[in-house]
Amino acid sequence: MELENRFAVLIDADNVSGKYIKYILDEISTDGVATYKRIYGDWTSPSLGNWKTVLLDNSIVPIQQYSYTTGKNATDSAMIIDAMDILYSGNVDGFCIVSSDSDFTRLATRLRESGMMVVGMGEKKTPQPFISACNKFRYLEILAKSDAATDTVAAKTGGKTHAATVAKEMTKLTTIKKAIRLIIEEISDEDGWASAGDIGNLLSKRYPDFDVRNFGHKKLTPFLKSLNILELNPIRNSDGSSRVVYVRVK
Repeated sequence: MELENRFAVLIDADNVSGKYIKYILDEISTDGVATYKRIYGDWTSPSLGNWKTVLLDNSIVPIQQYSYTTGKNATDSAMIIDAMDILYSGNVDGFCIVSSDSDFTRLATRLRESGMMVVGMGEKKTPQPFISACNKFRYLEILAKSDAATDTVAAKTGGKTHAATVAKEMTKLTTIKKAIRLIIEEISDEDGWASAGDIGNLLSKRYPDFDVRNFGHKKLTPFLKSLNILELNPIRNSDGSSRVVYVRVK
């Protein structure tokens, strides 16, 4: 049995709403298991009241950090110290840093330098330096919206109108299209075919905030098809089990 990657989920309560907790934990479960679940903030503050109702239900450990100075986010230092303690414990394979604060950019970079997988999650207001410092980054509004979205909506928009509305503060669809063309040119065989899975992996590495849900789709293949610039060739293994999709530029 293959062991799952172990993650430390560290949440900045000052910069994230409690309404996102389900989406945060569901999303990290696709990468592994949350070994640590900690949330940081001044729990004497009424502004964090919306978090208190979900902590027990989701077994999240609240870490108290008093706001000693007005206008300063005191949770930053507590999260950073804890992250380094967990790193040196050797008990995890990666970190999930949940915040919209650019102050965690150096922390994400340092964790990656130590060989950790770093998943960032935050709202669309998150500064680009923090996004770029993560292996991958997920927008909380998109995670919440995709949970309620239907394929009918995606079909009606064709992945275009929806993309213009949702992705204007993220990596643009035009940028992704250009990148796909370049990637296919780099990795395709002599007939121009490239694996859709390989394309998706490289897009995620080059653009940490790339997620097909940003553009109204739940899966990579329908997203690639909606671009109208590619030929798709689904191929099944000889035993008929799993399917591999190859694409090339039209």
